[in-house]
Amino acid sequence: MTDISSKDINELKEYMTSIGEKPFRARQVYKWLHQNLSTDFSEMSDLSKALRQKLSEEAYITVLEPIDVQISKEDETRKYLFRLPDDNLVESVLMKYKFGLSVCISSQVGCRMGCAFCASGIDGLLRGLTPGEMLGQIEAIQRDIFREAAVTVPKSDSEEYSRNRISHVVVMGTGEPLDNYDNLLSFIRMLTDENGLHVSQRNLTVSTCGIVPRIKELAEKKLEITLALSLHAPTQEKRRKLMPVANKYDIHEAVDAMKEYQEKTGRRVTFEYSLIKGVNDTDEDARELSELLWTGAHINLIPVNPVKERSFAAPTREAAIDFQRKLEKFRINVTIRREMGQDIDGACGQLRRRHLER
Repeated sequence: MTDISSKDINELKEYMTSIGEKPFRARQVYKWLHQNLSTDFSEMSDLSKALRQKLSEEAYITVLEPIDVQISKEDETRKYLFRLPDDNLVESVLMKYKFGLSVCISSQVGCRMGCAFCASGIDGLLRGLTPGEMLGQIEAIQRDIFREAAVTVPKSDSEEYSRNRISHVVVMGTGEPLDNYDNLLSFIRMLTDENGLHVSQRNLTVSTCGIVPRIKELAEKKLEITLALSLHAPTQEKRRKLMPVANKYDIHEAVDAMKEYQEKTGRRVTFEYSLIKGVNDTDEDARELSELLWTGAHINLIPVNPVKERSFAAPTREAAIDFQRKLEKFRINVTIRREMGQDIDGACGQLRRRHLER
C-alpha cells in the first residue's frame, strides 16, 4: 500500500501516471487530502468511482487518531496525544495567540538527543515521522477546530474560515527535526503548497539542538523559514552537561552555523534558552552568553518546565526578568516566552510518557 499522504504534488503526479491516470488528477487528490482535509477516498467527489476504488485498494491516507486532549483552563492551550497507524504515540500542541492559531508538532517518535531537562528523549528514538504524519498532526487539529466552529470545507474565503485557520507552525515538539532531514524538507514543501494548507514559510519555525552539517545544508536551500537553535548554555562545558550533542558539535560551531544561516537566507535566527534555576541563570551566565552571541542576536528565554524524572526547576518570574535585563544591557534582543498550558502536561513528551507508563 502506498502512503499517498506523504507525496508532494510532483510525486503524486508520478504516482498517478504509474497507475494509468492523467497527471492532472494529482492536483485534485492533493487538494482533497490537504485542503479539504478528507480522510476517505470516497469523499473525493470529482474523481471517477473507478479511480476512487483503485486508490482505496492501492493507497492509504494517514489519519492520526486523537486518544487524549488536554485543555488548559488558563489560556485554552490544547495538548493532543495522537496514535499513529503503527500504534506509536506523538504529541502536538495548539496555542491561541492574538496573531492567530499556532500548532507545535513532533518530528519523531522519541528522540536520540538525550537533553538532560527534556522528557522526550528518556526512552530514546523509535523512528522519524513521515511527511504525512507531520502534516497529519496539523490536519487533525484543523479538523477539530473547524468542527467546533461549524466551518465547512472545501476552503472558503469567509471571515469564519480565516479566523479558525491554523496560520503558524512550529516544529519544536518531540524529536530533532534535522535528524529527520529529508522528511522535514518534504513536509515543508507540502505544508506551504498553495494547493494544501498553504502556511507561509515565514510562519514556520524549525528548532534544532545543533546538528551543524544539516544547518549549513539547510542554509543553502534559501528557504524563508525561521531557524531556532536550542542553546540552553553559554559555554561549551556547561552545554555538554545539558546536551550530549555538544560532545559532537562545539558550541561555537553551532553558533557560527546559525550566523551563516542568517547571512545566507536573510532570516533572523533565534536562540532558545531554557532557564534553569541555579544552573544557567547567573550574572556570569549572562555575561558569557553575550560574549558568545553577536550584537542584536535574538534570545527566547524559556523558564524550564519541571519534569518528574529530572531535578531541574524554573527560576521565579522576577529572576527571569532580571536575567533578561542583564542580557539587554549587552545589546542582546531578549523575549521571555509566554508560559502557556501550565495547568496541563506542559513539558514536551510528558503526556506521551504518562500514557506509556500506564
